[in-house]
Amino acid sequence: MPPQKRCEVVPLADYQVSFRVDGIEKTRWHYGPQYKRPFFFPFNGPSGETLTRVGHPGASNHDHHRSVWFAHHKVLGIDFWSENTDSSIEQKMWFEYRDGDDQCTMAVQLDWHDGHDPQPLLQQELIATLRPLENDEWTLDLQSTFRPLAAELEFEKSNFGFLAVRVAKSISAHFGEGIITGASGEAGENSLFGKENRWMDYSGPVASRNEAGERVSVDNGVTYLDHPENPNYPAKWHVREDGWMGASACRDEGLVTTRMQPLKLRYLLYVHDGKVNPQRAEELAAEWSKLPANLIQKSSQPHMQFEIS
Repeated sequence: MPPQKRCEVVPLADYQVSFRVDGIEKTRWHYGPQYKRPFFFPFNGPSGETLTRVGHPGASNHDHHRSVWFAHHKVLGIDFWSENTDSSIEQKMWFEYRDGDDQCTMAVQLDWHDGHDPQPLLQQELIATLRPLENDEWTLDLQSTFRPLAAELEFEKSNFGFLAVRVAKSISAHFGEGIITGASGEAGENSLFGKENRWMDYSGPVASRNEAGERVSVDNGVTYLDHPENPNYPAKWHVREDGWMGASACRDEGLVTTRMQPLKLRYLLYVHDGKVNPQRAEELAAEWSKLPANLIQKSSQPHMQFEIS
């Protein structure tokens, strides 16, 4: 029997998939029909506690903020951001769950429905790769390809989309003691909102336990990196003191995706110990930019329909 891989993608009951390193869960993918769109939660830092949360700490009309998720405010005028419409993003199928010693990968198809036509407006191929780093740190590489069923489709101008992160209450600047920092070196919402940055970081205190088992507070954070090949790189950012951040790919203009040339976006989330580390963020950005994008193709292997190459 081959040895068990260090990094695993484990499908679970109730429409969930667990990403694990050395048997310890780092994050979990939820795609159940009770949700308007899939999302990752928890998002566990080196402390062992989640660095994200579901919902806004002070506003019940933001319960659509589900930890780490994909959405967009205007697609043909249809709101795929809030949960107040009939639109939804549904996982249609999975292509491959791949384990490995250095990384593990999940590839799935997400269908974007307007809530009326049984056929989706577009299909999102998502390839999510978790890579462990030293000191219980890790990255999640999120590669998306958006294919419309029509000849073309526009994601309209909007601050909201495509990948959003809602951090834990204690990490937020308003409800906790966290701080937002951009690649520019500036910090705080007023200095970063709507400004270009190669990456954005949210760091702050979370609960942990020391070797004696006593409850203590430590700093953890999430650095969110934009890929150099994304349209409108470096992104302008939608960031808030209340604990959320997103790269606004369509802040200044809409983006068109076609069947012949589908829109491709790639983001990296770096889960780290301590406060923001600009030098480490730049090193990871340089390494990540050299990694080729993955493809989903029909498999030549027996007992497999698709594979990631």
